[in-house]
Amino acid sequence: MKIGIIGTGYVGLPTGVGLADLGHQVVCVDKIQAKIDSLNAGQLTIYEDGLAEMFERNRTAGRLSFTCSMQQAVSGADIVIIAVGTPPHPVTHEADLQYIYAAAAELAKHLTNYTVVATKSTVPVGTGDKVEEIIRTHNPTARFDVISLPEFLREGFALHDFFHPDRIVIGTNSPQAAAVMQKLYKPFADKTKILQVSRRSSETIKYASNAFLAMKIHYINEMADFCEKAGADVAEVARGMGLDARIGSRFLNAGIGFGGSCFPKDTMAMAYMGRQFKSPLELIETTISGNAQRKIRMAERVLVAVKDMPQAKIAVWGLAFKNGTDDCRQSPAMEIINELLKYQAHITAYDPQAMDNARMLLGDKIAYAPDMYTAAQNADVLVILTEWPQFAAADLAKLAQQMKHKILLDFRNMLDGSKATDLGFNYQRIGKKY
Repeated sequence: MKIGIIGTGYVGLPTGVGLADLGHQVVCVDKIQAKIDSLNAGQLTIYEDGLAEMFERNRTAGRLSFTCSMQQAVSGADIVIIAVGTPPHPVTHEADLQYIYAAAAELAKHLTNYTVVATKSTVPVGTGDKVEEIIRTHNPTARFDVISLPEFLREGFALHDFFHPDRIVIGTNSPQAAAVMQKLYKPFADKTKILQVSRRSSETIKYASNAFLAMKIHYINEMADFCEKAGADVAEVARGMGLDARIGSRFLNAGIGFGGSCFPKDTMAMAYMGRQFKSPLELIETTISGNAQRKIRMAERVLVAVKDMPQAKIAVWGLAFKNGTDDCRQSPAMEIINELLKYQAHITAYDPQAMDNARMLLGDKIAYAPDMYTAAQNADVLVILTEWPQFAAADLAKLAQQMKHKILLDFRNMLDGSKATDLGFNYQRIGKKY
């Protein structure tokens, strides 16, 4: 099938590469000429684990191409996937749909045959109705169906999730559209649950899922605070909880709070929809406010650790919102750093993939190290903020020799606390006192 994908970000690009690898003819369209030029030259514009090899293989084979021409992407397509951003409104925090609606208006002009228009961007309930209305207004004779096709790709694991999805949700009541999508996902039919629901239910599923996971993260973070006061170990508590099949072990890793491009945006949008429909979502509202406060409290823990050290040097390991990605959007690490900078903190940071993105956001407000040990050289305190595997494998003896004061704040619970304390570190982790 010919598939047009509108948007080449953290959803559109991995989706396009994955579909091309399944043998489809994929054309990705984006308005930013420089981005398209880079992609056509074989240069990826995002980091995603495993993406580079698959991207190059399909680009070279001619199954994957990139353009700024909507006509080239949409004309003759069997499926057009909308994967543009829906950033939060700066005041109301509702999802900003201007890019969705603009894409719908532009693609409408180029529909030449029956086409399934699939909204993969995370959008509020009822967006599909508006997209359908826009397309119909701009092209009254077009033959199409608008469906909801929510994405469940985790950044850093997007390709794995594309090829090994927990479920595939198709939101449509159109038998014709459903048949097209069943054909698209035929390679997954024997190993993945393909759920067909109404469009509005599908639009709700993504928000409801992300809000629930965000609440689970906030819950274990609150439990971590309790464990520190009560003398328990949150890691042991989480293991015991996770063995209950009704709870499960995933998203029970205590830390510095959730972040990234999805959870903060989607929880705020879900809360807004609750207020809009006069159905308050109090658990979600509490999660949002508690998560914001957590980043502040984590920064305060750093400041307390160096309160008797004028001009203290703070080393930070990790800038991306999680491992496996270079994305710093709504990164808890960045939020903690920004909080520390309010107190004129002197920070040197390192991240394996996110240095360039961090520089664009922070500029010269902090120093950037070429590797993790250089970042810690002569530091008074080291703070681990992103769970990159190389941090877990750190040579603690080497670290002890490099640091001025051996204060280690392991906010991702990655290191061997007993070994750290034996080496003389003042070691702190989340959810357990040493």
